[in-house]
Amino acid sequence: MEDVLEVYTRPYDARFPQICMDESSKQLHADKLEALPMQPGQPERYDYSYEQREMCKLFLACEPLAGKRYVNVTEQRTSQDWAHFMRELVDVHYPKAEKIVLVMDNLNTHTPASLYQTFAPAEARRILSKLEIHHTPLHGSWLNMAEIELSALARQGLSRRIGTRAELQERVQAWQDHRNAALTTVNWRFTTADARIKLKRLYPSLEKKGSSSVEAHEGPSIQEETVANLV
Repeated sequence: MEDVLEVYTRPYDARFPQICMDESSKQLHADKLEALPMQPGQPERYDYSYEQREMCKLFLACEPLAGKRYVNVTEQRTSQDWAHFMRELVDVHYPKAEKIVLVMDNLNTHTPASLYQTFAPAEARRILSKLEIHHTPLHGSWLNMAEIELSALARQGLSRRIGTRAELQERVQAWQDHRNAALTTVNWRFTTADARIKLKRLYPSLEKKGSSSVEAHEGPSIQEETVANLV
């Protein structure tokens, strides 16, 4: 947790863009009856019944400090899909970056091994050499700012029925372009100092073993030393 929070304190540097990556899914639903179009004084109407179709996967990467995000729609979520998304980040979106500082969930597909399972060793090593990977802890995916972007996408672009992958891709692209044009950033305010207070229960408790060491202590007492240090 503190490792990820330290990354979020780094200032913006185009040579080392800070990227948060996460995955989601969208169930496709097609209308059984054609919807009634919008008319003056009447919103668009559609029937409650629908036809359930395939599940599509969404790979999202965002740069919170620069207000950028990139989303890919795929048919499945495999190690190969993740590997190709990483290569796209390196070669297409950030070709001039010296190193991409990457924050992501600790899933079994989010590993260097996935690159070697997808590409030749030399190519896998080339991509991996451009990534500085930081995993969020188990049950700590809320530390990943990409979840904020996925939530915005779900509310703003995917809140209604979508019947085909092409329509899903169109809506995702429109949302991405609009949000990138607005340079919408994320102001992360939770720090390590906050974590040590609010999540104190998660830290190990360090206690002295026995009291003999205190009783045999020579010189000023611990309380006296504390007072002296405060003064």
